[in-house]
Amino acid sequence: MEKSYKEYLKGITTFIFDVDGVLTDGNVLVTTDGEMLRKMSIKDGYALKVAVNKGYNICIITGGTNEGVKKRLQGLGITDFYMGTHHKLDALDEYLDIYNIDPNHVLYMGDDIPDIPPMKVVGLATCPQNAVPEVKANCKYVSHKNGGKGCARDVIEQVLKVRGDWMDNYSAAND
Repeated sequence: MEKSYKEYLKGITTFIFDVDGVLTDGNVLVTTDGEMLRKMSIKDGYALKVAVNKGYNICIITGGTNEGVKKRLQGLGITDFYMGTHHKLDALDEYLDIYNIDPNHVLYMGDDIPDIPPMKVVGLATCPQNAVPEVKANCKYVSHKNGGKGCARDVIEQVLKVRGDWMDNYSAAND
């Protein structure tokens, strides 16, 4: 019998996220200058910052090259990026090798076909509710939230809660 995804949460030390369709809703607003604007969830951002502050590894692997997205994520404390990456498994392998990370301790969240190869080697493959069916078929957990609408917060919060790192010694008054 296959283990429940919840059994994998306690071992997660590393989060890897795609951007478009995961940290954004997958839509772009194109300006008259041809600039492509994306919308990101503040709630996802909060969870990413908490995870960084708690010492979790966070890496972004995306086919996109938007510098605004990178600046936003750097502002949350994320330092590891693979931008313009179309062979995501190669980027994942390089990242795991650099930091000597066991793939079984990795949660990967993606939403489309290029995300499937890395999903097959990590401990916990996850996706947003609106991921393509082929991705959902390769995931141990499908978030109830859509891309850009809190799916990253969903998985980060679950991991941090299980590991005792969510809201420890925190009160709402400190926000």
